[in-house]
Amino acid sequence: MKIGVFSVSMPDYGIEETVKILHELGYDGVEWRVGEPAPERKPYNYTYENRYWTYNKSTLDIARITEIAGDVKKICDGYGIEIYSLTTYLSPWDTDRIERVMKAAVIIGCGNIRVFTPNYDGTENYRVLFDRVAEQTKVIEKMAGDYNVKVCYEIHMRNIIPSASAAYRLVSDFDPKYIGVIFDPGNMVHEGFENYRLGIELLGDYLAYVHIKNAKWEMTGKDGHGSDIWEPRWTPLKKGYADLKKLCGDLRAAGYNGFLSVEDFSNEQETYEKLKSNLEYLRAISM
Repeated sequence: MKIGVFSVSMPDYGIEETVKILHELGYDGVEWRVGEPAPERKPYNYTYENRYWTYNKSTLDIARITEIAGDVKKICDGYGIEIYSLTTYLSPWDTDRIERVMKAAVIIGCGNIRVFTPNYDGTENYRVLFDRVAEQTKVIEKMAGDYNVKVCYEIHMRNIIPSASAAYRLVSDFDPKYIGVIFDPGNMVHEGFENYRLGIELLGDYLAYVHIKNAKWEMTGKDGHGSDIWEPRWTPLKKGYADLKKLCGDLRAAGYNGFLSVEDFSNEQETYEKLKSNLEYLRAISM
C-alpha cells in the first residue's frame, strides 16, 4: 500500500512547501484539497482547531484549477510525489465546475476526483433524495467517461452514504471505472460503522482509496432529564475508536494496494511532527 496525505490536513503550508515536506518525510503522494483558497488574512472566526477549513493554505484554487494544473504537476513530478486525487466539495449538480476539475485531472494525469453527496437532515425524504442523486450520477458517469477519470463519493457522516452498505447501494449500478467510493473509518466512528472487511469486500472494485483519521466519543454534559450527552471528537491516529491496524490487515487480505490517505484533524501535535509520526505508524501497521 502507498501512503499519502490529503492536503486539508496540512493547512499551514503553501502548495510547493506541502510537496517539499511530503517528499522530505517520505510520503508517496498527495490528495489535493480543491476549493476556495485561503484568504489573505485570517478570518474573524479563525481558531487553531478550525484552520483546516477556514484558513487552509494547502488548497488548489478551484476557480483557476485548469490554469494552475500544469504548474502543480511540475512541482509534484519534481519531488516524486504522485497526485492521486483532486478533492472538491462540489455537489453532483455542480456540473460546470466538476467538468473544470475533470479537465485539470487530465492535465495532471490524476485518476480520481471527489464529488460530495448531499447531507441528510430530514427535510427531504431519504428515498427521494437518494433517487435524485442516483439519477444525477448517470450524468456524472457520462462526464467521467468522456474525460476517463473516476468520480469518487466519500463515506461521510450526516450525508446520504454514511456506511459502506449505503455507498454500495448508490454506486452499484454504475461502472467502477468511472464511479468509486472513498472508504473512511474515521467518519464511520461518527456514524455508519460496519465491519471493515465486510465493507471492503462489498465495495470490491468500487473502492477507490482510503482516508485515514480517527475519532472517539466523549461525554460533554447532561440533558434536562439527566441523560448523558455524547459527542464525537477527532483524535490522533493511535487514540481513537477506529482500529486502523485491523483495517490495514483487512485491506491486505482483500489485495488492496492503493493509497492510504492521511486526513488527520487532531491537534495534539504541530503539523510537521504529526505528519512524521503518522507516516512511521502507518508504515509499521500496513506492511
